[in-house]
Amino acid sequence: MPATPDAPVLTLARGRQPETDLEVRRSHFLARAARTDTEAEARALIAEVRAEHPTARHHCSAFVIGVPSALPVERSNDDGEPSGTAGQPILEVLRGTGLVGVSVVVTRYFGGTLLGTGGLVRAYSQAAAQALDAARRARLVTRHLWDVRVPVGEAGRLEADLRALAGPRDGALSVEETVWGATHAVLMLSTDSPDADGLSALLASVSQGSAVPQAAGSRVVEQPC
Repeated sequence: MPATPDAPVLTLARGRQPETDLEVRRSHFLARAARTDTEAEARALIAEVRAEHPTARHHCSAFVIGVPSALPVERSNDDGEPSGTAGQPILEVLRGTGLVGVSVVVTRYFGGTLLGTGGLVRAYSQAAAQALDAARRARLVTRHLWDVRVPVGEAGRLEADLRALAGPRDGALSVEETVWGATHAVLMLSTDSPDADGLSALLASVSQGSAVPQAAGSRVVEQPC
């Protein structure tokens, strides 16, 4: 049975994301979501937000970090708010998006009016949702790499034929580059599936059977949503 393409991972784009401001009864909840692929990056983000808002009373947070072939790592922190009123609500909102490799930090400037546990849960949840809605999203897609070695005299035509075929195939096939040697060239291709059968058949049809793909690993690329 042919292998199916790897499912993309939904995350946030790299780079600084917008900071949102939610006001609830004169308290301000400043929220920022960010791409964090490791726990170290998540904790660095929290430290960065603390440094940017040193006079705020609370910096509540949650993150979801992907782990290959295992369940994601999830953490939350109430940072001095009543237990369960801040970090966990932020984490629940983050879980609901399906995003992985993402942290959310919500900084609270107290406005002088107590919100109660229910009010805090609603405020932190809404602040997290606003930050995630404002953030630029991305897909992490696994591309499987293949080397195709052909005589120099055939490489140009084969590359042109493959580029023409790759155009309308919605990313199923891409010609990454061609490395030229004295007698042979190596076409570096990528596909969305680890299955070589489809690519082998395609190469056979455009090269009279002379071009054969050799597996060359894989890489993860970021694509905007």
